[in-house]
Amino acid sequence: MASSNVDTPSARTSLEKKRQEPNSTSSPLDTDTEAQAIPIDENTTTEKSPENAPDGPPVSPYGPAPDGGYRAWMAAAGAACTFFACLGFLNSFGVFFEYYMSHQLKTDSPDKVAWIGSLTACIQFLAGGISGPMFDRYGVIVIYAGSLTYILSIMLLSLCTQFWHFMLAQGLLMGLGSAMMQIPAFAVVSQYFDKKRAAALGIVISGSSIGGVVFPIALSKMLNDSSLGFGWSVRIMGFVITPLMAFVCFALVPRLPPRKTQFFIWKAFTEPRFVLLVTAVFFAMLGLFTPLFYIPSYAVSRGIEVTLASYLLAIVNGASTFGRIIPGFLADKYGKLNVFGIGTVSMGIVTLCFNSATSTAGLVVYCIAIGFTSGTIISGQSAAFSVCVENPQNLGTYIGMGLSVGSIALLIGPPINGALLDKYGGYLEVSIFSGIMCLVAGVVVFGSKLATPQGLFGRV
Repeated sequence: MASSNVDTPSARTSLEKKRQEPNSTSSPLDTDTEAQAIPIDENTTTEKSPENAPDGPPVSPYGPAPDGGYRAWMAAAGAACTFFACLGFLNSFGVFFEYYMSHQLKTDSPDKVAWIGSLTACIQFLAGGISGPMFDRYGVIVIYAGSLTYILSIMLLSLCTQFWHFMLAQGLLMGLGSAMMQIPAFAVVSQYFDKKRAAALGIVISGSSIGGVVFPIALSKMLNDSSLGFGWSVRIMGFVITPLMAFVCFALVPRLPPRKTQFFIWKAFTEPRFVLLVTAVFFAMLGLFTPLFYIPSYAVSRGIEVTLASYLLAIVNGASTFGRIIPGFLADKYGKLNVFGIGTVSMGIVTLCFNSATSTAGLVVYCIAIGFTSGTIISGQSAAFSVCVENPQNLGTYIGMGLSVGSIALLIGPPINGALLDKYGGYLEVSIFSGIMCLVAGVVVFGSKLATPQGLFGRV
């Protein structure tokens, strides 16, 4: 029998190494140290390496979204004020359009004047493709810069007299300031809400509807029924918006810290459901802003008084408030893509009826219908993109990328409708083009459900 204490060079080397280890002890367990796993207390905080990380969606080290609480609803209130001031002002462009066509830009064609509003809308969403990742990297400093830029654009707008002035101040600068706040506002609220995200975003985006009620009425009164003139009317709006921007900067506090991220997550464009959603948003945007831009001028062409025509735009935006909140709650229960798809199809059907509203009562009913359905699209698209995101810290980038593609449609949609109006002299062709675009968008939304695990008839 061989002895267990054979003196060999390898054995001596092993014993010398063991003596040099400060924590080594002469225990029977020493011979099995390499073969046994050291038990770890479940309550002990350890840093897991990527190799040992569990499979599945990444879990935030900051815990799950609270879905409520003081800080969450404060962020929602700040985001609502953001959309009140930004999209609410954009939703009032129909008042500006009618005023420009009869005052500063009365010698220009409708499609040329429409470029001002379409550029504002385009920049708002196109620059979102940059502001989203910038917010992920640098945090609230992006919101601070956006609020200052937005206030500056309003004050410069009050000094405009020529077409290129309006393009720079209202089109470019105002759109840029809005973009630097809107997508980050979405991202902040999404960090605080998960199961109630669609409802929360619906409440947030309803701020733009309230702004769309307040601004058209106030602007129409000051522009058409007072001696203030264009300059002071716009400056007063700026004075109202300034304290709102201060509250926005106070309330929008991210739950997650800034982190380095890509400005574009190219992998997203290899995911079928994201690509299909982006395509749907593009077609929806081609027809979405037609009523907001042209309802006042259409009403005037039907013999409606100018001030009442501006009130119709306020009715659209007021109905849009319910269209953004109610479908948000339904989306949490029945599926974000389901509600978004139904909203785009409904918008297409209602838009096709644009030229059928000829009386004051008919226009009021039509404005309520178009406002509700358009609100469903505006709130539903951002909630729909959240279906594509596994890591909530990437949500701002995904929304920014999706809406930046859709912004191209916002740039060309209103001028196309303006060209149709200029060529045919009526609104029938405008309603047909915009309605068909929204119907196509609805079909593509439902097609995107085929790329989800739940399938076409699933609750997603």
